[in-house]
Amino acid sequence: MQIDRRQLAFPVLALGLLSAVPAFADADEDAIAKNLEAFRAAQAAGNTEVIASICAEELSYSHSNAKVDTKASLLNGIATANYKWTSLEYKDPTIRVVGPAAIVRFNFVGEQEFADGKKTPQNLHILMNWQKQGNDWKLLSRAATKL
Repeated sequence: MQIDRRQLAFPVLALGLLSAVPAFADADEDAIAKNLEAFRAAQAAGNTEVIASICAEELSYSHSNAKVDTKASLLNGIATANYKWTSLEYKDPTIRVVGPAAIVRFNFVGEQEFADGKKTPQNLHILMNWQKQGNDWKLLSRAATKL
């Protein structure tokens, strides 16, 4: 039995493509992790410019008190906030890429200090959905639950 190069081409090509799939997933996970950390740092600093660049125009941002923000109302709320974050951590994040979407979960632990000096601890579970738009991963939705 003789096998020519054309008969081997498809199986070799298929194996090569299959081995590349995890590399794409790893690259996407890394990009999302980078955006997640940039979002956390911008949230802690109240940096609306960075947050605006990371969020999708269609953003739905749900707070633990059931308030829902659009991208515009979230940015306005951050810009006019009467508190600052004295600490903010995203603990134990998990990132699961599913095609052009990603599911991100983590524990949100921080402390806010209000203008009157009152400090309030925050301990939440967060679910974020990210969407690949072109070459960029954008935050599409976020939901928070009190722990």
